Amino acid sequence: MTEKFDFEQALKAIQSGQSISGQEGVLAPLVKQLTEAALEAELDSHLADDVVPNRKNGRSRKTIKTGEGKIDLATPRDRAGTFEPQLIKKHQCSVSDEIEAKILSMYGRGLSYSDISEHVQEIYGISVSTAAISAITDKIVDAVKRWQQRPLDSHYPFVWLDAIHYKVRAQGHYETRAVYTVLGLNMEGKKEVLGLYLSESEGANFWLGVLTDLQNRGVKDVLIASVDGLSGFPEAIQSIYPKTEVQLCVVHQIRNSLRYVGSKHHKAFMVDLKRVYQALNKPAAETALDELEQIWGDKYPIVIQSWRNKWDHLSVYFRYPEPIRKVIYTTNSIEAVHRQFRKLTKTKGGFPNDNSLLKLLYLGIQNASKKWTMPIHNWNLTLSQLAIFFDGRLDEALDL
Repeated sequence: MTEKFDFEQALKAIQSGQSISGQEGVLAPLVKQLTEAALEAELDSHLADDVVPNRKNGRSRKTIKTGEGKIDLATPRDRAGTFEPQLIKKHQCSVSDEIEAKILSMYGRGLSYSDISEHVQEIYGISVSTAAISAITDKIVDAVKRWQQRPLDSHYPFVWLDAIHYKVRAQGHYETRAVYTVLGLNMEGKKEVLGLYLSESEGANFWLGVLTDLQNRGVKDVLIASVDGLSGFPEAIQSIYPKTEVQLCVVHQIRNSLRYVGSKHHKAFMVDLKRVYQALNKPAAETALDELEQIWGDKYPIVIQSWRNKWDHLSVYFRYPEPIRKVIYTTNSIEAVHRQFRKLTKTKGGFPNDNSLLKLLYLGIQNASKKWTMPIHNWNLTLSQLAIFFDGRLDEALDL
């Protein structure tokens, strides 16, 4: 048995300059004593609840790593071999699980390695190097790969696709990486990030590979896809999912339009433009677009021409009632995910490699998805309307 911890002797040791923490620290015997006492209490409770005859059967030696260094424990055993301690599990050689969990939690909130190291030192009195923190967070990489390759549902009523850009170090210098995010709304009306994909640039060819991956992972049909105004994007979607309605993000289009409108005209131009995208129906919107061209066409022909060229995909939402319109006419849903990413990465000038970026964004998704427990507003009504507009396409998913 462990000798009883002598507080007076410990006090004298501290006064003489002996370290409080660490393997040779004053608290090491106390940690050992408390751990062994807790294990004994676990065994007593187990024996009291055991329905078959059982009793204690001596102790075995075990070395574990703690914040106070390595400690040799005398772990109790039972004769029946049914005792499974929870404090220090049978094959566990470390009690750092809590610390690792705290490190991952802090990392997932965007703290730097140096900040994490300082917090761990402050909370636990343990010095953790940035290399050790990197090794701990690297354990997420396998989880990220499994998540990227997981099977998906067969049907998604809505999917949003967009990209966000970061600097990643490659071959001795930083390069821009586009992170392609695919956000879906499943048959339960709940949001789900279907995947993250990295590329050196944003382009329709790469999106084609992303959509092929979704198909290979089990996605058979997407009713409506909301995307930004990337050239060739609708064609890429419809080459994989030919029945999918493609809605270009109206908010993206408005922002792009204002880049070409003089600042002194912004207010007046927006008054006239609102009559287009806030119209009650497509004919009214087209009349408003004609009026917009009459007023502003001479000053800003490139803006009007952009709306004309993209009108087929910009005006898709006019076909549907208000509940569906509100979901699809903008990519705000996916931009909310990207805002979460920016909160995590705002202190990062760049990332040392692709994995360091992916694992942080993955943790950001896990944090954000904790709030996605409820379906979107009026989902049952929206689903009923979709089943009518897309007759038969949801039958398989609804088991009809």
